[in-house]
Amino acid sequence: MNSQPHILVIDDEAQILRALRTILSSNQFKVTVASRGEEGLALAAAISPDLIILDLSLPDMDGVEVCERLREWTQVPIIILSVRESERDKVIALDKGADDYLTKPFGIEELLARIRVALRHSAQNLGSQKSQIITAGSIVIDLALHIVTRSGEEVKLTATEFKLVAYLAANAGRVLTNQSILSRVWDPADADRVEYLRVYIRQLRKKLEENPDHPRIICNEPGIGYRFMVDE
Repeated sequence: MNSQPHILVIDDEAQILRALRTILSSNQFKVTVASRGEEGLALAAAISPDLIILDLSLPDMDGVEVCERLREWTQVPIIILSVRESERDKVIALDKGADDYLTKPFGIEELLARIRVALRHSAQNLGSQKSQIITAGSIVIDLALHIVTRSGEEVKLTATEFKLVAYLAANAGRVLTNQSILSRVWDPADADRVEYLRVYIRQLRKKLEENPDHPRIICNEPGIGYRFMVDE
Protein backbone atom coordinates (compact mmCIF):
# COMPACT_ATOMS: atom_id res chain seq x y z
CA MET A 1 0.00 0.00 0.00
CA ASN A 2 1.22 3.52 -0.70
CA SER A 3 2.70 5.47 2.20
CA GLN A 4 -0.17 7.93 1.72
CA PRO A 5 -3.43 5.92 1.41
CA HIS A 6 -5.91 7.31 -1.10
CA ILE A 7 -9.48 7.80 0.12
CA LEU A 8 -12.46 8.48 -2.15
CA VAL A 9 -15.33 10.35 -0.47
CA ILE A 10 -18.75 10.14 -2.17
CA ASP A 11 -21.18 12.59 -0.56
CA ASP A 12 -23.43 15.34 -1.93
CA GLU A 13 -23.08 17.66 1.10
CA ALA A 14 -20.48 20.31 0.24
CA GLN A 15 -19.86 21.01 3.93
CA ILE A 16 -19.14 17.35 4.65
CA LEU A 17 -16.81 17.11 1.65
CA ARG A 18 -14.85 20.15 2.79
CA ALA A 19 -14.64 18.90 6.36
CA LEU A 20 -13.52 15.40 5.35
CA ARG A 21 -10.97 16.72 2.88
CA THR A 22 -9.45 18.89 5.63
CA ILE A 23 -9.55 16.17 8.32
CA LEU A 24 -8.20 13.38 6.14
CA SER A 25 -5.53 15.49 4.45
CA SER A 26 -4.24 16.65 7.84
CA ASN A 27 -3.94 12.97 8.82
CA GLN A 28 -1.74 12.11 5.85
CA PHE A 29 -4.41 10.73 3.52
CA LYS A 30 -4.74 11.61 -0.13
CA VAL A 31 -8.35 12.61 -0.79
CA THR A 32 -10.57 12.62 -3.88
CA VAL A 33 -14.22 13.66 -3.65
CA ALA A 34 -17.38 13.04 -5.66
CA SER A 35 -20.87 14.46 -5.11
CA ARG A 36 -22.85 11.94 -7.19
CA GLY A 37 -23.05 8.16 -7.33
CA GLU A 38 -22.13 7.75 -10.99
CA GLU A 39 -19.22 10.15 -10.58
CA GLY A 40 -18.04 8.16 -7.57
CA LEU A 41 -18.22 4.87 -9.46
CA ALA A 42 -16.24 6.31 -12.37
CA LEU A 43 -13.59 7.72 -10.02
CA ALA A 44 -13.34 4.44 -8.13
CA ALA A 45 -12.52 2.67 -11.39
CA ALA A 46 -10.09 5.38 -12.49
CA ILE A 47 -8.04 5.92 -9.32
CA SER A 48 -8.37 2.59 -7.48
CA PRO A 49 -8.66 4.15 -3.99
CA ASP A 50 -7.53 2.33 -0.87
CA LEU A 51 -10.82 3.09 0.89
CA ILE A 52 -14.21 4.65 0.08
CA ILE A 53 -16.37 6.73 2.40
CA LEU A 54 -19.92 6.62 1.05
CA ASP A 55 -23.11 8.51 1.85
CA LEU A 56 -26.41 6.66 1.32
CA SER A 57 -28.45 9.67 0.18
CA LEU A 58 -27.06 10.77 -3.17
CA PRO A 59 -28.89 12.87 -5.77
CA ASP A 60 -28.71 10.35 -8.63
CA MET A 61 -28.88 6.95 -6.89
CA ASP A 62 -29.05 5.33 -3.49
CA GLY A 63 -25.73 4.66 -1.82
CA VAL A 64 -26.70 1.01 -1.38
CA GLU A 65 -26.80 0.68 -5.18
CA VAL A 66 -23.35 2.29 -5.37
CA CYS A 67 -22.13 -0.25 -2.82
CA GLU A 68 -23.63 -3.15 -4.80
CA ARG A 69 -22.08 -1.97 -8.06
CA LEU A 70 -18.67 -1.53 -6.43
CA ARG A 71 -18.82 -5.06 -5.04
CA GLU A 72 -19.30 -6.43 -8.56
CA TRP A 73 -15.62 -5.76 -9.25
CA THR A 74 -13.72 -4.56 -6.17
CA GLN A 75 -13.24 -5.46 -2.51
CA VAL A 76 -12.01 -1.98 -1.53
CA PRO A 77 -13.11 -1.18 2.07
CA ILE A 78 -16.34 0.85 2.16
CA ILE A 79 -17.36 2.89 5.21
CA ILE A 80 -20.91 4.23 5.12
CA LEU A 81 -21.34 7.73 6.55
CA SER A 82 -25.03 8.63 6.67
CA VAL A 83 -27.77 10.43 8.59
CA ARG A 84 -29.84 7.25 8.32
CA GLU A 85 -29.57 5.59 11.68
CA SER A 86 -32.18 2.83 11.64
CA GLU A 87 -30.99 -0.72 12.19
CA ARG A 88 -32.66 -1.75 8.92
CA ASP A 89 -30.66 0.78 6.88
CA LYS A 90 -27.43 -0.35 8.52
CA VAL A 91 -28.14 -4.04 8.00
CA ILE A 92 -29.04 -3.54 4.33
CA ALA A 93 -25.87 -1.55 3.62
CA LEU A 94 -23.65 -4.03 5.45
CA ASP A 95 -25.28 -7.01 3.75
CA LYS A 96 -24.71 -5.34 0.36
CA GLY A 97 -20.98 -5.18 0.98
CA ALA A 98 -20.17 -2.21 3.23
CA ASP A 99 -17.47 -2.87 5.82
CA ASP A 100 -18.58 -0.39 8.45
CA TYR A 101 -21.25 2.23 9.20
CA LEU A 102 -21.12 5.58 11.02
CA THR A 103 -24.03 7.94 11.48
CA LYS A 104 -23.82 11.72 11.07
CA PRO A 105 -22.84 13.70 13.03
CA PHE A 106 -19.73 11.64 13.62
CA GLY A 107 -16.71 11.85 15.90
CA ILE A 108 -13.46 12.57 14.06
CA GLU A 109 -11.37 10.22 16.20
CA GLU A 110 -13.88 7.41 15.79
CA LEU A 111 -13.91 7.87 12.01
CA LEU A 112 -10.11 7.83 11.87
CA ALA A 113 -10.02 4.70 14.02
CA ARG A 114 -12.51 2.93 11.73
CA ILE A 115 -10.43 3.96 8.71
CA ARG A 116 -7.24 2.56 10.25
CA VAL A 117 -8.93 -0.76 11.03
CA ALA A 118 -10.40 -1.06 7.52
CA LEU A 119 -7.07 -0.23 5.84
CA ARG A 120 -5.17 -2.68 8.02
CA HIS A 121 -7.63 -5.47 7.26
CA SER A 122 -7.49 -4.65 3.56
CA ALA A 123 -3.68 -4.75 3.59
CA GLN A 124 -3.79 -8.24 5.10
CA ASN A 125 -6.18 -9.42 2.39
CA LEU A 126 -4.02 -7.96 -0.39
CA GLY A 127 -0.90 -9.77 0.78
CA SER A 128 0.31 -12.76 -1.18
CA GLN A 129 -0.87 -14.91 1.70
CA LYS A 130 -3.44 -13.71 4.17
CA SER A 131 -2.19 -13.84 7.72
CA GLN A 132 -3.17 -17.15 9.30
CA ILE A 133 -2.43 -15.97 12.85
CA ILE A 134 -4.83 -13.51 14.48
CA THR A 135 -4.15 -12.03 17.91
CA ALA A 136 -6.67 -10.37 20.22
CA GLY A 137 -5.32 -9.70 23.69
CA SER A 138 -4.35 -13.06 25.21
CA ILE A 139 -6.20 -14.93 22.45
CA VAL A 140 -4.27 -16.33 19.47
CA ILE A 141 -6.18 -17.93 16.61
CA ASP A 142 -4.33 -20.09 14.08
CA LEU A 143 -6.69 -20.34 11.13
CA ALA A 144 -4.53 -22.88 9.30
CA LEU A 145 -4.03 -25.31 12.21
CA HIS A 146 -7.53 -24.74 13.68
CA ILE A 147 -6.04 -23.98 17.09
CA VAL A 148 -7.11 -21.28 19.54
CA THR A 149 -5.00 -20.50 22.60
CA ARG A 150 -5.61 -18.23 25.57
CA SER A 151 -2.55 -17.10 27.52
CA GLY A 152 -0.61 -19.89 25.83
CA GLU A 153 -3.05 -22.68 26.68
CA GLU A 154 -5.22 -24.33 24.05
CA VAL A 155 -8.94 -23.56 24.22
CA LYS A 156 -11.16 -26.52 23.41
CA LEU A 157 -13.77 -25.49 20.85
CA THR A 158 -16.36 -27.51 18.99
CA ALA A 159 -16.15 -27.56 15.20
CA THR A 160 -19.00 -25.02 14.95
CA GLU A 161 -17.48 -22.77 17.60
CA PHE A 162 -14.18 -22.70 15.73
CA LYS A 163 -15.92 -22.04 12.41
CA LEU A 164 -17.75 -19.13 14.02
CA VAL A 165 -14.71 -17.54 15.69
CA ALA A 166 -12.62 -18.10 12.55
CA TYR A 167 -15.16 -16.25 10.41
CA LEU A 168 -15.37 -13.38 12.89
CA ALA A 169 -11.58 -13.17 13.27
CA ALA A 170 -10.93 -13.37 9.52
CA ASN A 171 -13.12 -10.28 9.20
CA ALA A 172 -11.64 -8.52 12.22
CA GLY A 173 -12.72 -4.91 12.63
CA ARG A 174 -15.58 -5.31 10.22
CA VAL A 175 -19.24 -5.24 11.29
CA LEU A 176 -20.84 -8.57 10.36
CA THR A 177 -24.62 -8.79 10.38
CA ASN A 178 -26.44 -11.59 12.17
CA GLN A 179 -27.78 -12.79 8.83
CA SER A 180 -24.38 -12.90 7.13
CA ILE A 181 -22.84 -14.83 10.04
CA LEU A 182 -25.68 -17.35 10.17
CA SER A 183 -25.62 -17.83 6.40
CA ARG A 184 -21.85 -18.30 6.27
CA VAL A 185 -21.26 -20.40 9.39
CA TRP A 186 -24.43 -22.45 9.20
CA ASP A 187 -26.67 -22.22 6.13
CA PRO A 188 -28.64 -19.50 4.27
CA ALA A 189 -31.79 -21.24 5.47
CA ASP A 190 -30.72 -20.40 9.04
CA ALA A 191 -30.33 -16.67 8.39
CA ASP A 192 -33.19 -15.72 10.74
CA ARG A 193 -32.14 -17.90 13.70
CA VAL A 194 -30.61 -15.01 15.63
CA GLU A 195 -31.17 -16.59 19.06
CA TYR A 196 -29.25 -19.65 17.86
CA LEU A 197 -26.30 -17.38 17.05
CA ARG A 198 -26.55 -15.64 20.44
CA VAL A 199 -26.20 -19.01 22.20
CA TYR A 200 -22.95 -19.73 20.38
CA ILE A 201 -21.63 -16.21 20.95
CA ARG A 202 -22.28 -16.64 24.69
CA GLN A 203 -20.40 -19.95 24.64
CA LEU A 204 -17.43 -18.40 22.84
CA ARG A 205 -17.31 -15.44 25.20
CA LYS A 206 -17.18 -17.77 28.22
CA LYS A 207 -14.15 -19.48 26.70
CA LEU A 208 -12.34 -16.44 25.27
CA GLU A 209 -13.25 -13.29 27.17
CA GLU A 210 -11.72 -12.14 30.46
CA ASN A 211 -15.18 -10.95 31.47
CA PRO A 212 -17.93 -12.51 29.29
CA ASP A 213 -20.48 -9.99 30.59
CA HIS A 214 -18.30 -7.11 29.34
CA PRO A 215 -16.74 -8.48 26.15
CA ARG A 216 -13.73 -6.74 24.61
CA ILE A 217 -13.06 -9.14 21.72
CA ILE A 218 -16.43 -10.27 20.37
CA CYS A 219 -18.37 -7.00 20.55
CA ASN A 220 -22.06 -6.36 19.97
CA GLU A 221 -23.38 -4.04 17.30
CA PRO A 222 -26.89 -3.77 18.81
CA GLY A 223 -29.63 -4.97 16.48
CA ILE A 224 -27.11 -5.56 13.69
CA GLY A 225 -24.52 -8.19 14.54
CA TYR A 226 -20.97 -8.44 15.86
CA ARG A 227 -17.47 -7.06 15.41
CA PHE A 228 -14.28 -8.97 16.29
CA MET A 229 -11.68 -6.66 17.81
CA VAL A 230 -7.98 -7.40 17.34
CA ASP A 231 -4.85 -5.73 18.70
CA GLU A 232 -3.91 -2.37 17.18
